[in-house]
Amino acid sequence: MWLPPEEVLLANALWVTERANPFFLLQRRRGHGKGGGLTGLLVGTLDVVLDSSARVAPYRILHQTLDSQIYWAVACGSSRKEITTHWEWLENNLLQTLAIFDNAEDITTFVKGKIHGIIAEENKNQQPQGEEDPGKFKEAELKMRKQFGMPEGEKLVNYYSCSYWKGRVPRQGWLYLTVNHLCFYSFLLGKEVTLIVQWVDVTQLEKNATLLFPECIKVSTRDSELYFSMFLNISETFKLMEQLANIAMRQLLDNKGFVEDMLLPKPSKPLKNISALKRDLDARAKNDWYRATFRLPKDERLDGHTDCTLWTPFNKIHILGQMFVSNDYICFASKAEEACHLIIPLREVTIVEKADSSSVLPSPLSISTKSKMTFLFANLKDRDFLVQRISDFLLKTSSKKPCSNGKTRKKSLGDQTCEETPELSPSSPLEVSPASPFNNQLANFCADKVPTASHGLLKLFGTNHENISESHWAKEKMKEESWNIHFFEYGRGMCMYRTAKTRELVLKGIPENLRGELWLLFSGAWNEMVTHPGYYADLVEQSVGKYSLATEEIERDLHRSMPEHPAFQNELGIAALRRVLTAYAFRNPTIGYCQAMNIVTSVLLLYCNEEEAFWLLVALCERMLPDYYNTRVVGALVDQGIFEELTQDCLPHLSEKMQDLGVISSISLSWFLTLFLSVMPFESAVVIVDCFFYEGIKVILQVSLAILDANMDKLLNCSDEGEAMTVLGRYLDNVINRHSVSPPIPHLHALLTSGDEPPVQIDIFQLIKTAYEKFSHLKADDIEQMRFKQRLKVIHSLEDTAKRSVVRAVSGDIGFSMQELEDLYVVFKAKHLMSCYWGNCAAASQRDQSLPYLEQYRINMEQFKDLFASLTPWSCGLHTPVLAERMFHVLDENKDSLINFKEFATGMSGMYHGDLTEKLKLLYKLHLPPALNPEEAESALEATNYFTDDKTTEEPAVQEDKTSREKNSKEQEEKGTSPQDYRYHLRMWAKEKDSKKETIKDLPKMSQEQFIELCKTLYNMFSEDPVEQELYHAIATVASLLLRIGEVGKKFSHQPTKKAVDCKANNSQDVPSEEESPTSEQSQNSTVERYPQANTENKASGDVQLEKHQQENQIFVDGGGEGPGSPIQMLSDDETKDDMSMSSYSMVSTGSLQCEDIADDTVLVGCEAASSVARYGSTIDTDWSISFEQILASVLTETALVNYFEKKIDITQKIKEQKKVERQCSSSSDYELSSVSG
Repeated sequence: MWLPPEEVLLANALWVTERANPFFLLQRRRGHGKGGGLTGLLVGTLDVVLDSSARVAPYRILHQTLDSQIYWAVACGSSRKEITTHWEWLENNLLQTLAIFDNAEDITTFVKGKIHGIIAEENKNQQPQGEEDPGKFKEAELKMRKQFGMPEGEKLVNYYSCSYWKGRVPRQGWLYLTVNHLCFYSFLLGKEVTLIVQWVDVTQLEKNATLLFPECIKVSTRDSELYFSMFLNISETFKLMEQLANIAMRQLLDNKGFVEDMLLPKPSKPLKNISALKRDLDARAKNDWYRATFRLPKDERLDGHTDCTLWTPFNKIHILGQMFVSNDYICFASKAEEACHLIIPLREVTIVEKADSSSVLPSPLSISTKSKMTFLFANLKDRDFLVQRISDFLLKTSSKKPCSNGKTRKKSLGDQTCEETPELSPSSPLEVSPASPFNNQLANFCADKVPTASHGLLKLFGTNHENISESHWAKEKMKEESWNIHFFEYGRGMCMYRTAKTRELVLKGIPENLRGELWLLFSGAWNEMVTHPGYYADLVEQSVGKYSLATEEIERDLHRSMPEHPAFQNELGIAALRRVLTAYAFRNPTIGYCQAMNIVTSVLLLYCNEEEAFWLLVALCERMLPDYYNTRVVGALVDQGIFEELTQDCLPHLSEKMQDLGVISSISLSWFLTLFLSVMPFESAVVIVDCFFYEGIKVILQVSLAILDANMDKLLNCSDEGEAMTVLGRYLDNVINRHSVSPPIPHLHALLTSGDEPPVQIDIFQLIKTAYEKFSHLKADDIEQMRFKQRLKVIHSLEDTAKRSVVRAVSGDIGFSMQELEDLYVVFKAKHLMSCYWGNCAAASQRDQSLPYLEQYRINMEQFKDLFASLTPWSCGLHTPVLAERMFHVLDENKDSLINFKEFATGMSGMYHGDLTEKLKLLYKLHLPPALNPEEAESALEATNYFTDDKTTEEPAVQEDKTSREKNSKEQEEKGTSPQDYRYHLRMWAKEKDSKKETIKDLPKMSQEQFIELCKTLYNMFSEDPVEQELYHAIATVASLLLRIGEVGKKFSHQPTKKAVDCKANNSQDVPSEEESPTSEQSQNSTVERYPQANTENKASGDVQLEKHQQENQIFVDGGGEGPGSPIQMLSDDETKDDMSMSSYSMVSTGSLQCEDIADDTVLVGCEAASSVARYGSTIDTDWSISFEQILASVLTETALVNYFEKKIDITQKIKEQKKVERQCSSSSDYELSSVSG
């Protein structure tokens, strides 16, 4: 590559001059290439340690003038070929011009200007694409691609100097972290280490320090453990590794690879030596933290944050913290945890103004809202810029929702009622009624005639006051009064100051009248509801009458949702639950519906109207409990892993016992998925739900630990899982809420309470208080860190399960061992994933989690060609891609241009583990219509249709008969769906199963054109075999024999049927009669016109010339044993030349077999003559055909061919080589690098 001219003072230090002229020197790095000795080792080590560019560019060109001692580097190259190209360009284009100049300075100025011009021209098209990355970083990315053979699509995120510990010896080198790989390279005194690890293969990442290793990062995969240390900033490196591994796990989980987030803010100027991707990942991490902390919608983008102070009127002090500004919100978090959190939606802001500065209050900013609240921030560093950004966002907010606040702001937010629906207010029910008519139930819902559209079910199935004591009502009123005082002091609604006082009130229980409102606020669901008015009603309208697997499951579970509660013992509650669950399944088909969603949603509907319950469900499934409610409940399994880890840390004595009993996996899923609602009395569990909406998953883990701690002694004495489950069930069923104003609801676990001793009752508030006090060390950030660690384990465990399931499903019909199948599956999956994350994967081949495991990973033709080329035992040189394409068509039974692992393994097994007959049968099939490309198939079909009318031929009639049979069988299968008689279905199924057992007699006959393609494949297959001469002689003999057999068969096909049958027994020995084929000149011409030209793109021009020469000789030398009437002698030179455009093929390929290679020339000439006959027949006559039995019988006569196909080949070595190669798919392979180990 050309370089901007740089001054070089010591031209010969560590470099060797190879070529020179008066103005330029071509130099090679000392020690590069052959030899080098000790000097080469030292120079190589120095280059790696100092990260010298000479490591990947060991050649350079210097400019020099005779009078000057200063040299200028103008070009460098990774290979001799590349640098020689530059050298020749300079010699051809500049030398004569430079000789004209008299002044050395002018020469140097001209050369520098010319080189700058070349670079500008080369970069003209690439400049906008990569201008964000600094020059030093681009150089590092180039080194990474050259060193590890990565394609252009692989982006470098960052690189670090560090040591890799190989045994007890540290190897100093460079660690490159790309989007999909972790790579390391070291070269010390001749010892080279190259590592490439895919992020999807990483099972564990740990940062630790041991006696053996200093502070280091441990990277674990299934096969190895790698230790890296001596980082300048180990925390930054580890954090980036976690992010990249997490992205890879996401890809395995939901098939979404890394995509740069274009909406994230970009820095005003690039940071030194930091890539755009690294900045993007840092911004993404901050963004995720911001959204999680303040419970904001998923599309919110953090624009920036700054230190400041906030005046808090409730305690009249300035609190130090940070202000965060995004496109729709201004948020504040205090430095001291839980001192104060604040969320101000921009839709609520009316005034933003700069107040006067003073020594007490520097740079103050005042923000006023529609609810008459004013927030005073101070100590802002860049107040003017901040105000400008907020103003810009306010303009966008007002243009997005010109009148949203007027309609959506809840009128009753200051009241104690639960009527919170913004556009379905009871006072104006018809305002939002849609214009389009639909069914009565939906029309009633949208017109607010359904009570659940505006009220929670508890209001409709209200509390029976007679059953509740006065003291309970008094306590409930006191709670409400406490919250009203809190609202007065701290504000109400989204802009409320959230402090430790707020949490105290939540832990004491939320009053039933305020529960729905506060759930919406604390979960962030309120924000999404007011910014999407009418969204739920539209979803209900769209989902009515739509049936799917999700709706079937919903219908099945509707009556299992809190059946003990009166609200769900009638159609009103059931209908509301159905609408909410169906609307969510319609919104998010990826999740659809999962068991346990019905239980949680039914509780939400008790306290909220339908729309509010829907948005709370959205917040739960998509933000607060990520990945919980999908087909594999990954999120719940991840948190179960965290629970096990916490049990080990906090309750070490109990942990081992629980592991032995296997209880944790049984209890945690039911506890976490339903938030204790299915295992605890309703009035108690709902208090935990209160805390969950305020604190998140942390409180669920704390309460779970407290329950185990309270039952430790009993659990330690349990002898089996059933006994432990009984202890825990009995305990949970007796957790009571003495303050509840709802009548107690019978609980499903009541049966567990039967025992000799009366059960001990546990107060829910005391349990929660104990949980907070004993396990207060748990922090939300720590839980997120643990979630990452467990996610690696869980997803790899699920992937292993999937692999075992697929291998078991496939193994029955395939000759590979279980281990070989597992290795093949790994390679197959890696090929799918690699194409996904390097952007070559078609949308159709994206992984669909709803499919069975066997169908989730599929590859297209290009991916199959790559795998076929590296794994096939039938290597055919340049012909391999053609064979791979045909194999793909054979394996792709459903014709969707994708094949799954079973189809892939079946094809591989046929080549490796079939006997001679099976292998030949597979090869035979690869040259019949299903394997042909579309053009060939179309032409074959056209020819078949043309000759179907010929009464003298038998084969087309047979094919027609077969087609009609297939058609009839299809009709029968279609009819089979209507009768109700199960015996009919069983018979059809048995027939279908029997039809799969294909015999060699079922194979259709092969035309001469297809046969010649088969011969071509065989010749290519034998080209690199140790006994290729014997194989060539054998196949020439067999081909000659088969061509003659085909001719015999063609002649006999014109005899009466009886005669043909009589002669069939000895058709391989009889000499054919000398009848002329009954084809007129007119039919010949019309056939040639109707039969398209065959595909000849794989032929070399040398083959064609040889064929022409041989054809001419054969016409005059040997008639192929046929009499004067044989078709070959009817050809003129012109006809022969025209025939070359047809599917002609020389039996002797110029690239693989010379004339002297075959001892018996007679066989060769006879073969060629027969080939010509075959050529003539292929374009004119469809009578020539050969059966599989005839091919098999002929092959068995040649020992060399039998030995070749019976030879056992081990696929293990090829799989190992493929695993090494699969990451190094670089298109440029001509650069010179020392051999890469590992």
